[in-house]
Amino acid sequence: MKRLVLKTLITAMAVTAWGISFAQDVKERTIKIAFSQSDSHPQGLGAQKFADLVASKSGGKLKVNLFSSGKLGGDLQVISSLQGGTVEMLITTPGLLAGMVKDFEAVDLPFMFQSPEEALAVLDGPFGKKLYSKIPEKGLIGMAYWDFGFRNVTNSKRPITKMEDLSGLKLRVVPAAMYVDLFKGLGANASPLPWPELYGALEQKAFDGQENPASAIAAAKFFEVQSYLSLTKHTYNAQAVLASKRFWDQLSSAEQKILQDAMSEATPYQRQVSRAYDESSLDVLRKEGMKVNDISPSERNRMRVALKDVIEKHSAPIRATVDDLNVELAKYRAAAK
Repeated sequence: MKRLVLKTLITAMAVTAWGISFAQDVKERTIKIAFSQSDSHPQGLGAQKFADLVASKSGGKLKVNLFSSGKLGGDLQVISSLQGGTVEMLITTPGLLAGMVKDFEAVDLPFMFQSPEEALAVLDGPFGKKLYSKIPEKGLIGMAYWDFGFRNVTNSKRPITKMEDLSGLKLRVVPAAMYVDLFKGLGANASPLPWPELYGALEQKAFDGQENPASAIAAAKFFEVQSYLSLTKHTYNAQAVLASKRFWDQLSSAEQKILQDAMSEATPYQRQVSRAYDESSLDVLRKEGMKVNDISPSERNRMRVALKDVIEKHSAPIRATVDDLNVELAKYRAAAK
């Protein structure tokens, strides 16, 4: 009996001590997380799941506020804000980090991945961790890789059924050299433009078209200003979930653990929602009047061959990283057989 009472007292003391430590180590904080898509897009749904988990795990002390639809500016602008510590978190395309760490171009190389599963398996492993190990010195912390889907071309002129159909089209692309070179290599007139400005540019006919996953095309209502969607699947687009290092270094170990644990739980949810949303978005786009066409595997291969020089141009400066990526892909594909 005495042992039971003593054990109960020790347990109660430990719980009390943990509660005091938690109260001291977890402060009242507000965290801004920015992303380019809407609250109802998988970016927003994943961010909300993360916010809910953070609130629950911190007893409401850590509050994550969502800033969707580019409200805080284009992604490159927000990356600078993360580095300066004025914004705490961002969800963005990994290729946009290539301006500071060129190795990130590897994941945006055209026709590199055959499925979201293999891309995310590689990014979850040593390869993706090694990429993220390169950005703390740039003022950023890599927290996870989320899903965005394969990028496809829309335009207001004609369906793209073969490579030659891209010739002369003025396309908006991600503000990254890889994407400009990719579409110039296929004959299009490619120019970068920040996401928040894109709908207006398409509406005003400043661009004939653009390229994005189906989920983003539907969420942004591009069916109102574009007639054709062609499933080129030229690049698989993961999403980098980033934190400001200045912000991260201010956190206690308990606060960091709360955010890391919440991100680990939110990531599978976001990926599942994203894949389902991408599939259902095609139905939405068809119902809204867009003409959707697939591209044959042989035609995609023609495009890949035509981009040989572009792929080599962007692979050469980061040869070791591209080789590592191909090794990890080969391992995945061999195990999947």
